[in-house]
Amino acid sequence: MKLPLIALISLILLPSAIAEEKPKMMVSADGFPAGNDSPEAAACDLARAFIKVDSKQFKETCIAPFGGGKNREAYESFLKKVTSNIEIESKKETRSPGGPKKLTKLFAARHLSLNGPASAGYAMHDFHDIMFVDVGVELVSGKTAINRTLVIKKKDGKWYVHPAPNTARLLSVGLNDEEPSTVDFKEAYTIEKSEIEKKP
Repeated sequence: MKLPLIALISLILLPSAIAEEKPKMMVSADGFPAGNDSPEAAACDLARAFIKVDSKQFKETCIAPFGGGKNREAYESFLKKVTSNIEIESKKETRSPGGPKKLTKLFAARHLSLNGPASAGYAMHDFHDIMFVDVGVELVSGKTAINRTLVIKKKDGKWYVHPAPNTARLLSVGLNDEEPSTVDFKEAYTIEKSEIEKKP
């Protein structure tokens, strides 16, 4: 059976059209995204804060305290404690072996299997999305680890990490029950280097 010319053209163009639908992502010199325009970038910046022992970047990457009551108090206490620990670590001559040394792997962000967290986030705090990102790092000791990071999109369209999901259980139900991620971020995005990185 002969296919009409328009059908043949569609079959030829369809794969390239599908490929173009992938969103673009800019990566930094280390090959991973940065900033808060995507959930993956925010998760990477959290890892970078510990890699560079930079308490300022840690605070800027984390979502600001929200809500009220004991959960908010617990989160505020967590942020202060971690910030203090990072500042102490930055003054050490030798890094702690359990700390991250460099980014090694990044998986595409995923939604939680349960609908409850995203619905609760929107209804209670006007958050526009909740996802999680699995990030691989090499530790100072030479070992490797995968860190699961909860990420939240605020109404300004920017993504921030929630580094203490245990203080926001309604937003993180089932987080640690999710299967390991398998889709590399490069499969989900069209990767571009920054203009600075393009220069020879």
